[in-house]
Amino acid sequence: MARKISIISGKGGVGKSTLTANLGYALAKKTKRVLLVDLDFGLNSLDLLLSCRDNVVFDVADVLAKKCRLKQALISDPKIPNLYCLLSGSFNPEKRGFSDFSEMIRREENAFDYILFDCSAGVSGALNFALDASEEVITVVTPHYICIKDALRAVEYAKRFSPVNVYAVVNRVRGDLVKAGRQAPAQEIFDMLGVTPLGIIPEHDDLNGFVRRDSEFFDVLADNLTNGTRRMYDCVFPYDGLLGKIKCKIKRNV
Repeated sequence: MARKISIISGKGGVGKSTLTANLGYALAKKTKRVLLVDLDFGLNSLDLLLSCRDNVVFDVADVLAKKCRLKQALISDPKIPNLYCLLSGSFNPEKRGFSDFSEMIRREENAFDYILFDCSAGVSGALNFALDASEEVITVVTPHYICIKDALRAVEYAKRFSPVNVYAVVNRVRGDLVKAGRQAPAQEIFDMLGVTPLGIIPEHDDLNGFVRRDSEFFDVLADNLTNGTRRMYDCVFPYDGLLGKIKCKIKRNV
């Protein structure tokens, strides 16, 4: 039976879809069978991140309307055959009860080890589709006050569905700013949210909207999720010592 996980955020633009795609890829590299479900209705992005847009034939709406079977709507990654994607397409969550979607997932979950739902930002009714079908939640948050405040609302909303586990990932952490006391440390954010820490992702140009086949950051997340470990990437370490001070100065002047 698959572990079904909603990936949510209180605010848009925090890197939720990028994290979903990269975490799915990292889990698939560990030979896990992974399904990524894009539930950001009308704003699909997983097909772009996984470079499979031209392969889309069917979507969630087609499966629920019985125009095709779920297997026909899945898009596989040619580089990792055990990683699949399902898009929401033109599906309108306001016109269909989410019980139909949950039942569809329950019927097919034995074919996968992990099902990750890339949800829309905020706490709109569309979020119910993922939360009703999930047993776990990952909240993605950046170290900015308004984002943390909105993430708190999203976490409280998700808890209404009584998930087994609620995790958080702090994304786009600037180690130089944390070192200088100008950005809240990730642990402080985990404490404010009152959830289980899953990982820390640094601010990094190579992670901006791309799937990294060799990213240690997402490999750590996959290990923590799979094994229950709590290893956190140290974003401050590169800025320690004399060389670190030089890096900090260069970073601030860029």
